[in-house]
Amino acid sequence: MSADFWAGYVSGAIGILVGNPLDLIKTKIQAGRVESKNLTDVVVSSDIQASPNRQSWHWTAFARGAAAPILGYGALNALLFVTYNRSLALLNTGGLEEWPEQPSAWSLWTAGALGGLAIFFVSAPTELVKCRAQVSSPPQSSLRVVRDLWDRGGVRGLYLGGSVTSIRDAVGYGFYFWSYELSKRSLTSEDDTPNQQALKVLLCGGLAGVVTWASIFPLDVIKTRVQTWDLLTPRHASLAEPATQPLLRAEEASASTKHTASARPSAFRIAKEAYAAEGAGVFFRGLGICSARAFIVNAVQWAVYEWMMKQLAH
Repeated sequence: MSADFWAGYVSGAIGILVGNPLDLIKTKIQAGRVESKNLTDVVVSSDIQASPNRQSWHWTAFARGAAAPILGYGALNALLFVTYNRSLALLNTGGLEEWPEQPSAWSLWTAGALGGLAIFFVSAPTELVKCRAQVSSPPQSSLRVVRDLWDRGGVRGLYLGGSVTSIRDAVGYGFYFWSYELSKRSLTSEDDTPNQQALKVLLCGGLAGVVTWASIFPLDVIKTRVQTWDLLTPRHASLAEPATQPLLRAEEASASTKHTASARPSAFRIAKEAYAAEGAGVFFRGLGICSARAFIVNAVQWAVYEWMMKQLAH
């Protein structure tokens, strides 16, 4: 495998480990699961509500939903960086291995967007499982979520909200690489000491993460709402638990389940209803937490990526 594959794989996995606690909070806020302003309450509320006799929580609550992205995001990040680098080389030099020294801004964004599209097959199910595991009540493991989705819809069930996810990834990663490379070009110089270079990579990586999420946050809110729609309120319990209809015969229960599944609203309708009920602010709910997470995660991720690329180049 190429150096950028392994550098992307390791940096992606480390980024998930660093950022999952804040990502958990962001997802719950986006999904509308809680209204508390206290961040600890946001994390543990559904766990305590699911078990009335439970009066305390454990720090492992912050790891909920991490299994899917840890397993999937390393591969996702590896594919992302490989596709980005090869696309950037092709757009600027016409070859796959001759990477340009000063690529144009439009080619940076385009190569990043192509990388975002390339990761769809990994990103869509990973995001779906992560979000549902994070907001499920009572808590469910990522494996349980996968089984439920598979039982309900097979492979197609694992790609619920895939269209919104693919658009979000294409736009977001376009701005991700664009902002990182341009900020790095502006802030770094050949005269920097190794320590200065490391600090500036951290800063540029963090800025890239914030710019990226600011550009796509409304799309991410819609994606989260689409993927967790049947878990949000009791009125959707028939979709969340299609088998709990003991008074119906098997044929009627099957027909009822199909009807309920087909009644799932479109992403546009979910966005429209969210706006009508909660105003424009709903599309920016959790942006502060997300920005903090984005800065930390992407600073670490880019630092690990750049370091590994240097080590593997020797």
